[in-house]
Parts: sequence; structure tokens; C-alpha cells
Amino acid sequence: MTNSNYDIVIGLEIHAELNTKTKVFCGCQNKFGQEPNSNCCPVCVGMPGALPVLNKEALKLAIKAGLACDCKINDYAVFERKNYFYPDLSKAYQISQLVKPICIGGFIELESGKKIRLNRIHLEEDAGKLTHQLNDTHIDYNRGGVPLIECVTEPDISSADEALEFLQKLRNRFIFADIAHCKMEQGGMRCDVNLSIKPKGSTVFGTRTEMKNLNSFKSVAHAIEYEAKRQIEEIEKGNKIIQETRKWDDDSGISSSMRSKEDSQDYRYFPDPDLLTIEVEPSVVESIRSNMPLLQEQRIQIYSEEYNLPTSDINILVNSKLVSDYFDNAVKLLNEPKEIANWIITELLKQDVSEKMPISEQKFTQIINLSLTKKITRSNAKILLENIIQTNADVMETAKQLEMLGDISKEDIESIVINLISENEKAVADYEKTPDKVVQFFIGNVMKQTKGRANAAMARDIIIAKLQNK
Repeated sequence: MTNSNYDIVIGLEIHAELNTKTKVFCGCQNKFGQEPNSNCCPVCVGMPGALPVLNKEALKLAIKAGLACDCKINDYAVFERKNYFYPDLSKAYQISQLVKPICIGGFIELESGKKIRLNRIHLEEDAGKLTHQLNDTHIDYNRGGVPLIECVTEPDISSADEALEFLQKLRNRFIFADIAHCKMEQGGMRCDVNLSIKPKGSTVFGTRTEMKNLNSFKSVAHAIEYEAKRQIEEIEKGNKIIQETRKWDDDSGISSSMRSKEDSQDYRYFPDPDLLTIEVEPSVVESIRSNMPLLQEQRIQIYSEEYNLPTSDINILVNSKLVSDYFDNAVKLLNEPKEIANWIITELLKQDVSEKMPISEQKFTQIINLSLTKKITRSNAKILLENIIQTNADVMETAKQLEMLGDISKEDIESIVINLISENEKAVADYEKTPDKVVQFFIGNVMKQTKGRANAAMARDIIIAKLQNK
């Protein structure tokens, strides 16, 4: 991809919108997809005299994000005004954190063992959204004031592959910890890439550029590859790299200069006079820590070491928090993790599970248990599952209506087995050679004659007893 005479140095700035019901400093809904400018108030658009009030849930989620990334949680934090003028920022300043953020340090370890360090995670408010149409620009302030966490890495990333792995792991932690949805297509997670190059092995960093407008992991990878190549070509032509902010265009696959890159002093940060210093009690942090959901890496370990699930099944289950939560809840109800995993993967994931699972864990495990205890056959259990998914009816009542339950008496089963044995002399003669095959043959015929209502385990015992006495 790039010239082997150079090292690439990458730092990421990741913004994630928090899963709160309301915005960070006012009572407006934190909800995507509403009519433009219908979800605003004097506070979030910065009307004179309107005072912000911190959303405590946003603060708790920011602390949770820090714990998910092994950060140190500061015992106090300060909100500051980041001053700049741009149409999407109605107040001409953003409430953010610089000197004393809520979380500092931390890291995420890659599969290679390399640790990508975090400089900080801080809490701030989002800006509005600009939509450019031909010669017009439309402003929607609904997003203004939505609570954001910004995660800033140290310049530890050396390639597009490392950047993507880091982003995927960070995204999974936020999703599995119920911190953020991280839907990039909705702007729920956004990434800026700071990149520079230096001679191979040098300890002196080059001049960095920042790339914005990266709305997918694919865009991040392409932008890194393009910018590294561009900077190397500029250096080898004898030109200097300019510290600037560049806009990535996914369609053309190139970036273009937007403006010179600002430093922190350009934003004239100062403490927000309308917001008090945040004091974080250690007991609050410990309470959040003790109630942390299991992260993806922790679930993988449990599924492998405690449940002995194959890697292929584990990867499917942890690919979605929704599916993984459903699996965990189902195992709590019925301690048969391998059976439950198999049914989820082979039966439920045929359905649309993008928003919710098609059947409750209670009904799902009830059907599986009917199959495991041989009260209904596995094939009938699948039919029952499809029926309950469609109707959401009572499991036992539906099984009775479909005549699936093993309500055939022992005497009736014995009578059927005796008749089958007398009618299938060849199968009886083969019993000593292939006992399992013969027993299965007779069980199949019993179930066929009873339309699946016989208890298969009882039928097996009767068949074996009758064959052994022949």
C-alpha cells in the first residue's frame, strides 16, 4: 500500500452519541429521525438567558465508557466552552471538556497483543446537522445538544487494518455495555483520522492532517490509505505537509482541503460559567462498575470455556448484542447452552432479528424443553416454533391443538410395536447386526402411526425390550 521507507502514524477521534432519553443539557428528546427543527428548545439552540442543566444519565454513561476501556475516572471534571463560529453551532460555542475530562488514559488491546492507548474520553454536546442541496444549505438543530462522548487515542496506530480493528472493538464495547447504538449510517458514531508519516524508525513525528466526513469503517480504511500515499508523494517531491483539515469524498475516493487545522488555543477554551464542577463520588463509580453488562470479549470467554461452544457458533452469537442477550437469558431459563445455541442459529436467525427476536425466551425454551424431554418430536418442535412465532399463542395449548403431545398410552404403544415387529421380520433379523438402525426404524414407524403423539423415549424402551426377547 505505502512506501516501506516510511512509518504511518495514526490517531483517531471517535464520537459516539449516548443512549439517553433526553439531550445532555435540556429536556428535549434524544431521538433520531424527527421532523427537522421540531426537537429544539431555547437551551439547546442557545437563546439568551437559557441555562443548561446536566443530564446525570449522560454522565453515568460517560463513566461507563471509561470503565469499559480501562480508563481512570477523574474525581472531578469541568465543562468548558469551545468557541468557534459555524452554521451548525447555534451558540457559536460548544460545551465540551479539555483540561479536566471525565475519563483519562485507558487502552484497547488488539488481537496481536498491541495496546492502543486512549488519551481521554470526555463528555460534550453534539452540533446541528447541515444538508447541502445544490446551492442551498439547510440546517437541522435537532441533533444539537445530543450527548456525545469523544474518545481520543494516542498516535499508536500504524495501519488501516489496526485502525479498523480498534474501531470495531471500541464499537462493540459501547454497544454491549449499553452506552451507545453506534449506528454510523445515522451519525451515531463518527470518526476523524489524524495522520502523519515519518522516515522508517524515526522518533520525530511529521506534520499531521485531520480527515473528516468518514461515515463508515470502509471510508476510514480508504481515507488512511489515500492520505498516507498522498503525504509520501508530497514529501518525495520536496514539498512540505500542511497542517490542515481535509474532507473525504467516498464517491471519488479522494480528500480535499477544507481549512487550516486549528490547535486547542484557537478555540479559546474557558470554564462554562453556567455549569458547576462535577464531583464524582467513588461509590458512584463502583456502583456503575458492579452493574456493567458483560462485554463481547467476556461473553466469548464464557461461551468457550464454560459452555464449550464451537468458535463458529460463538462468532455468530456475539455478532449481535440482541442475539447474545437473548441467548444468555434463554440459558438462565434452561441450562442447555449447546441446544439453545443450535436452535437460535438454525431456526431463529432465519427470521428478521435486526430489531427484536421473533419469540420470547420463555416460549422458546419451553419448546426446546418439550423436544429434549421427548414430549414432542424435534420435527414437531420446529413446526410448533413456527406456529408460535406467527401467533404468539400459548405453547402448551398450541401443542395440544396440533395433537403433538405424547398422550398415547404405554399399552397403545406396546400394541403398535408388537404389530410392527410381526410385520417386519427382516428388520428383526437385522437387529443383532445393526441395532441402532433397526430401533430407529421402528421408532419412526411408531411416530408415523401416532402422528408424532407417542412419547419417543417410551417407544424406544418398549422396542428394545421386545426385540431383545425375540
